[in-house]
Amino acid sequence: MELRDQIDDALKTAMREKDKIRLSTLRLINAAIKDRDIAKRGEGGDGSDTGVDGTEILQILGKMVKQRQESARAYEEGGRLELAEQERSEIAVIETFLPKQLDKAEVSSAIDAAIAEAGAGSIRDMGKVMGILKSKYTGQMDFGTVGPMVKTKLG
Repeated sequence: MELRDQIDDALKTAMREKDKIRLSTLRLINAAIKDRDIAKRGEGGDGSDTGVDGTEILQILGKMVKQRQESARAYEEGGRLELAEQERSEIAVIETFLPKQLDKAEVSSAIDAAIAEAGAGSIRDMGKVMGILKSKYTGQMDFGTVGPMVKTKLG
């Protein structure tokens, strides 16, 4: 089943079960996906576009998780613990649609494999390595932390 269909099914289930937090989070996910669909159409699609694909949806979900983590931290620092907890509950809902995150050892071996696949020998090949990692591991690793690791291994 396609990721978009899984989200729609979860939305219907949340409506039936009257799960307010899950329902509002799923509506936010759908809104973000629809926004990206509209932006993609505006970029010059040929009219036969079905919208964003699964990889782009994973990127959207990853971005949403990151935004909520930052918001939760800000709320905690501001003493607004109830709002921080709401952000965390939204993260939990979003993460149900993301693939399992790789641990540090798995990320390190994935980087090594990508370096070997790209035949990378210097920092100038970092773009190739990151491209390989993004094509294979979107949604499974945080590329903000992976970039410096790749740089260290190539440098």
